[in-house]
Amino acid sequence: MMNFNKFHDPRENGELLLEITGKHLDIRKAITETEQLFHQCRENKPVPPFNRTPIKVPFSKKIIERLFRLFAKPYNILEPTQIYVDSKRNVHPEWKPKLDDEYENLICRITREVNIEDYGGVGDGKTDTTAAFKRAIGNGFVKVNVPEGIFITKEIRLPSWTYLAGAGKDKTTIKLHDTAPKGTQLITNANHWKGNHHLFVQGMTLDWNVERLGAVKKTSTWGNHSSCLTYANVTYGWVKDVEAINPGLHCFDISSTLYNYAGDGFRARGGSKYVWLDGLTGYGFGDDGITTHHSDYIFISNSHMCDPSGRAHQKGISNSNGFEVDDGSRNVLLVNNSSARCFGGIEVKAHQNSSAASNIQIVGHISVNDNRAYNFRHIGHHKSTDIESKSANNITAINLTVIKPVFTELYKNSTPRGMVVSAYKNVIINHFTLIGDPDYDYKGNPVIAVQYRARNVVLNNISLKGFKSSGADIKIYGGENRADSVTISITSMGDISSRAIEIGEGVQDIKFNRLNEAKPSL
Repeated sequence: MMNFNKFHDPRENGELLLEITGKHLDIRKAITETEQLFHQCRENKPVPPFNRTPIKVPFSKKIIERLFRLFAKPYNILEPTQIYVDSKRNVHPEWKPKLDDEYENLICRITREVNIEDYGGVGDGKTDTTAAFKRAIGNGFVKVNVPEGIFITKEIRLPSWTYLAGAGKDKTTIKLHDTAPKGTQLITNANHWKGNHHLFVQGMTLDWNVERLGAVKKTSTWGNHSSCLTYANVTYGWVKDVEAINPGLHCFDISSTLYNYAGDGFRARGGSKYVWLDGLTGYGFGDDGITTHHSDYIFISNSHMCDPSGRAHQKGISNSNGFEVDDGSRNVLLVNNSSARCFGGIEVKAHQNSSAASNIQIVGHISVNDNRAYNFRHIGHHKSTDIESKSANNITAINLTVIKPVFTELYKNSTPRGMVVSAYKNVIINHFTLIGDPDYDYKGNPVIAVQYRARNVVLNNISLKGFKSSGADIKIYGGENRADSVTISITSMGDISSRAIEIGEGVQDIKFNRLNEAKPSL
């Protein structure tokens, strides 16, 4: 089986999904079927809420939330984005034509095309080219070509109407200077407060040069700093065919001006929107590979993230995900991506004191040796004594794969899972292939866990094999914090555990179907 290491080409993911699952999936049909399941799910009568009185939020936390509200706005759930499939079977969001028009607008507005070497840039891996980039970029309306070589800089800031183009990954490398502070963003937009627009970065390797920090315990500072590339408050942005190496925090962060913790029901001002990330690779990240915060209409495709360092966290409790759709993000589409040896392959979540990501759509993903391949949760809104989440709604996923989830040193006490759904409502998983290692000790833990007040969850066309030492292949947790309103349709369970499906105490609404056999293959 392929290693899915830092040399993996993510543009092969579409073909690899066919090889792994053995399914010649009609993607148009699968999308239509998933949309129908989603609308049926939303029409279900909601389960009555818990009767227990929520624990009051401490006064100190209330003060912090009120301070953040000075920079926040009310949260609302948008209508989900429609997904389309073109004649070449490429999946894209309905708003992509709008972004394509804005690309043409960017090209038309460029008045200069320059080479960084004409402004004193030297790609010898030694010379500081910070001033050369500033002169070449100027006030924007420019395409800056960066040839092969290693270009050292203390920071690059992009004004609106800027196209930064390298000669390709591993050919053009932009590397942080040894004296750059820990909080440096290697490439970011020029004005996080007023915002920028029409930015394109393409064809290069970004080296955050973590080695310059030595043996520090933590490689990041705060907020959206310490990353290879950050778009904060950017409208109409593209990042294509870019590699990110060893950032202190994130490889790529599509973000708001500031992260915001004003509480569930609020989100940050200055979020990014209409951004396409394509053909990206990254490894050695201190926190997450690709992440979004408080941003709308984000498209992430054909990208691969693997082997985080986890050094943005305390050792042994590192929530380092390949792909993370975080606080307040809305209408994010992920297509044919892959992750390997992360804590989470894809995590859709929010912190307790922020609104959850909503309207998240996934079409095709390969998770290899991630601890929790797919982890959907709103932290702090799980238990019967927690306030119920106002925002954790609407996740659809098609053609997901899990290959051999494992225990990890990143998060030592975390048990392997193919999927965990916590606190989210209206979650549709359609065509899900899970392949375990029959010789691996899963220590009696379930493979799929639906828990902590999750509601209206559909697991459709599920295929599992190779999890001999798991407890239950699918477990619906009961008790005071129970999940409910779950529909399960199984296509194949080969080499299953002694308890294929386990239903916890007090679960009121559960439906189960066995469909035709369809065994996955490697």
